[in-house]
Formats: sequence, structure tokens, C-alpha cells
Amino acid sequence: MEKQPFPTSDRKVSVIVPALNESETVASVVEFARRCPLVDEVIVVDDGSVDGTPELASAAGAVVFTSTMLGKGVSMEDGLHYAKNETVLYLDGDLSSLSPDVIERMVEPILTGNADFVKARFTRSAGRVTTLTARPLLKTYFPEIAHFVQPLSGVMAARKSFLEDLRFENDYGVDIGLFIDAAMNHARVAEVDIGHIDHDSHPLAVLEEMATQVARTILDRAATYGRLRYSYIREVQEDERHRKAELSNVLQHIPKCEQLALFDMDGVLLKDRFIRELAKRTEKESQLAEFLDRFDMDVEERARKIAAIFTGVARSVFEQTAREMPLTPGAAETIVGLRKAGFRVGIVTDSYHVAAEIVRRRVFADFSFANLMRFKNGKASGGITLAPGMVYAGGCSVHKHCKVNVMRHLMERMEIGPDCVLAVGDGENDVCMLQAAGVSVAFEPKTENVRAAGQHIVEGNLTGVLEVLQK
Repeated sequence: MEKQPFPTSDRKVSVIVPALNESETVASVVEFARRCPLVDEVIVVDDGSVDGTPELASAAGAVVFTSTMLGKGVSMEDGLHYAKNETVLYLDGDLSSLSPDVIERMVEPILTGNADFVKARFTRSAGRVTTLTARPLLKTYFPEIAHFVQPLSGVMAARKSFLEDLRFENDYGVDIGLFIDAAMNHARVAEVDIGHIDHDSHPLAVLEEMATQVARTILDRAATYGRLRYSYIREVQEDERHRKAELSNVLQHIPKCEQLALFDMDGVLLKDRFIRELAKRTEKESQLAEFLDRFDMDVEERARKIAAIFTGVARSVFEQTAREMPLTPGAAETIVGLRKAGFRVGIVTDSYHVAAEIVRRRVFADFSFANLMRFKNGKASGGITLAPGMVYAGGCSVHKHCKVNVMRHLMERMEIGPDCVLAVGDGENDVCMLQAAGVSVAFEPKTENVRAAGQHIVEGNLTGVLEVLQK
């Protein structure tokens, strides 16, 4: 049942500040909290400070207790027990430059019944521990919450009754531990932008200790929730691979440029066709022959039929095939030469992304667009997702899925016209792209239709493309 907003009588907030030697800032944090009309108690839990922190906090109007044991986690838990209100907000004792309405913004989702646990996000760039430790581990073991900007932030609000059932780590892992536990216990977790904050930075030795404790906590929770299994990690890796291949993600990671070059893969960068070689290595040539070059079939149906042929083939076989297939003479030299000339160079293929990415790295191209073969437990599932970049509203008038649509997406992203695009292809599925590009090269064209679509013909060595541009 969805929780209802708190009654007016219960719309009060307890602010808890765990503190250790924060004499320079603790008074201002307490005074800041007390100015909020929703706050009727500020609790400072002192961790044995020797610089006058508890005295300054008390003088500023806080209720001050000494922690039952050294450590931020224990201090946070002690403060929770002392709090009299159902809504609690944790603030660090070294904060400054807080916006006047931070507390209202943080607790609003809880008071309105829309959240059980709220994390703060702020404009200060993420710290090194967040970037180098927390995020990579969250992406691996808890990808569903990896998008939160500040997972280690000590500024958080929650229902007291909810937090009382969670485990408080007694080190730097406490914040991430509570965050993961909240999400895994089906809490409604929200993220609130609180603007810019100033926060004391830590020396490298402290950051190393913090990173160790954060990593240990994430791995502990991964074990607790059954996510240390190798199969789970493989599933996460597969999901991440698909997210990276999403159109918006690919476009976002291609820097803008004034010149764009698009290459087909099979028969252009590779001497042969990838699926033909894969079928040969897996003894599926006769099955593939039924669908190869069947352009009379619907593109999506044909792609799914071919993908189903390779069900159960190990991903490693796909990768090894892509690594070992001979490149066309001059392939790498041509791509590097174009990049030196200021081009962004991409592969556009109706083959598989797992292969296209390997070929991309072999020839030093910038990006690739391809169909996504789905893998489960390291083996092809037979399912496929057609390259989303090959669909474009108002794009190709002949084909729903077409390479020219990738070109249109990229031109839109780069803010360039077709006269700034070089296209290189060899087959019927390249014709639309060749016809639309400002400069087009039919490399060893397979049909007369392809030959007619290319403004230039290159045979033998792909470096002839560079010679075309020099004319």
C-alpha cells in the first residue's frame, strides 16, 4: 500500500550531525539547521573531539551526545535512537555554502509520502573515491542504482522506522551500505539536487582508507544479496554492453567534427563476410546459405533467422573470429589517414556489434553501428536487436532499416550536411548510403547497382580511398 503524506502534526524533522573535530564549521551547520521551520531538534553526536566541537555545537543550540563508540556509523545510529521525529536528516559537520532551502528540499519527498530514503546530489564534481571505486563497483554489482550522482554523500534523509531495520557500518562504508540496503529492501529511493556545496577535501592517505572501506562494503552487500556469482557479473556485463550500444549513448560519445567517414565492414574492412566465416567455423554453412543474400525477405525477419542459426555459439568464438579474419589491404592505414585528416570514422554494418567493435579497434576507427546479438552465460541466445541507429523518422524512403539513417543521425549530431560525409561500401545494402553521401566510394562493388551508386571505384587496396580525396 502506498504511504500517505504525514499529518501536519508529524511534519517535523530531526537533524543529526555526526562530528569529529569540526570546530571550524559545526556551529554554522547547527545554526543553519535550526533556521529551518521544519526542524525542531538538531542532534550533534560527538566522536570524542578534542578541539571544542561539542561545546561549540551546544552553544549554537544543538543537543549534544557523545557517541557510544568511535566511528561515523555508530554516531549515525546513536543519533537515530535519540531522534524523536519520524523524519530524520543527516548533515556532515564540515559543510558550508548550503542553499537556504536545502532541508526543505531533502525532506519534502518523505513528508509528502513519495519516498522512504533520499540522497543528495550537488554540483561539486564527484570525488575520486566515487569516480574510481564506488561507481565502477556499483555498475558491476548494483547497476540499478549506479546512476545516482553522489552515492557516497553523507547528506541524506529517511524515515526513522525504515532506517532502524538497516545495518550501519562503522566506517566510511556506512553511507553506501545504507544506500544499497535501502534499494535492495524495496525502498522508494529519491535523489534531490541541493545545488552547490563546499566540503572539506581529504588527504590521499585518508582517501585510500575510504576507498578500501567503500569497496569492502559494496562487496559485502554484493555477497549478501547473491550478486558475487560469476553468472550475475556476466549478465551485468551483457546489459552494460547493450547500454553502450544504444543510439543516444553512441552519439553522445562521438565528438563533433566537420568531416565524417562511414565504412561498411564485410568486404570493405574485412576481406570476407563475418557471418560466413563464423558459419564455417561452427559448421553451420548449409543453414546460413538458406538466408544469405535473401534481399527479398523482410530485413528484420532475415536478421532474426540468421541470428537463430548461431544459438549456443560461445561469445568467445564470435570474438576470436573477428580478431583472426584478414583485414582488407590498407584498411588500418586508410582509417588512420582519414583521422589524421580530421575525419571521424565509423563502421556501419548489418553484422554483429560484438564483431564490429573488435574490427573497429583493429583498424583504429572511432565508433561502430551494428546489430546486437544477445548472449546469456557467455553463449548466443539467438535473440537480436537491430541497430537502432538504422531507423530515422523521415529517413530512407525505401527501407525501414537502412545505413543512410545512421548517416542522418550523425549529420544531425555533428550539425553538418551530406557534402561533409564520405561513404565507402561494396554491397546492395550500402547503395542508399553511397547515393546520399557527398563523396562515395564503391570498393570492389559486388553488383552493377553498387558500382553505379559510387562516385568513385576503388579496387584492391583500400588506401585508394585516400587517393580519391587528394584528387
